[in-house]
Amino acid sequence: MSDQTLMWSAFSLLVVTMLIVDLGLSRKSHEISFREALTWSGVWITLAMIFNVGVYYYLGKIKALEFFTGYVIEKSLSVDNLFVFIMIFSYFHVPRLYQPKILKWGIIGALILRGIFIFIGIELLETFHWLIYVFGGILIITGIKMAFGGAEKIEPEKNLLVKLIRRFLPITKRLHGNRFIINKLGARAATPLFLALIMVEWSDVIFALDSLPAVFAVTRDPFIVYTSNVFAIMGLRALYFLLSNVMGMFAYLKLGVSFVLAFVGIKMLLADTRYEIPIHFSLGVIFGVLFISIITSIIMGKKGSNSDAA
Repeated sequence: MSDQTLMWSAFSLLVVTMLIVDLGLSRKSHEISFREALTWSGVWITLAMIFNVGVYYYLGKIKALEFFTGYVIEKSLSVDNLFVFIMIFSYFHVPRLYQPKILKWGIIGALILRGIFIFIGIELLETFHWLIYVFGGILIITGIKMAFGGAEKIEPEKNLLVKLIRRFLPITKRLHGNRFIINKLGARAATPLFLALIMVEWSDVIFALDSLPAVFAVTRDPFIVYTSNVFAIMGLRALYFLLSNVMGMFAYLKLGVSFVLAFVGIKMLLADTRYEIPIHFSLGVIFGVLFISIITSIIMGKKGSNSDAA
């Protein structure tokens, strides 16, 4: 058995085990507390770092650096997705009690979709190498739009999937507990909870169009790309409940994330030149930008609070 096959087996066993544990613990709808979210965030980050030790031991220092950089990129970019989740739940008036169930199934769907996207993306880059410049350009444009664009809007009535669902299934006006589909007058009907799930899945598809090219700038090893993505995604639900009540404190984080996107886009454009950006430097820049944006957000937030109090 090769080292990478061994790592694939360990990764698959770990993810399946954690999914079974998560599904078993979250059968009953409950509101996730800050303490629970903090604990699970710590669990997922710790598991990711332990796994990276295995990557270092079996696959070497460079692969471990690639995994860690891909994980940090995916984790930082996922923060922007949390803002979208908040808007979706607000639009459909989903109580916090039912949000964990939507995010749980949304994450399971994301794991499948990411695997498909990663396979297609790597095959496209291997077959049409010039696409690396297209991806790089898209990341730079996306970063600029994120930095200078207006606030994102959630418009489910214009979403293609929502339109298709409305065509084939009636939609109830109110929630029916934590159920996605109900029987109404002998026919099936979808609840607003189901539409919220569809919007969460759709947002992840859009999000993947930005995040995956960013990780491709670091490595095109499908093992590293997929595992770093999965560890970041699996911890997304806990991260949401950890930060959902304090997202307003990180006003400058989005600007930092937009810079990371643009920087990674530039890295892709320089990939085949003598000015290729080393992975060590990339990791330092990403960490530095995120750290500065978080600290700036906290400092400016405190100044704003002090001025309001005065």
